[in-house]
Amino acid sequence: MSCPICERATDPQYRPFCSKRCADVDLAKWLTGSYAIPAASEEQADDEDFQGLEKPH
Repeated sequence: MSCPICERATDPQYRPFCSKRCADVDLAKWLTGSYAIPAASEEQADDEDFQGLEKPH
């Protein structure tokens, strides 16, 4: 497996990274919000939750 930051061989001490520097770069990306999981807007999520349900008459 290669380092996800610089693609060098990993070091067991810093696995899955090759060095403390790459581990710190990855941590900084998490802390600054560079990594994010896309989410649907609340309106879109609400519509999807009720799809397939019958509306009351």
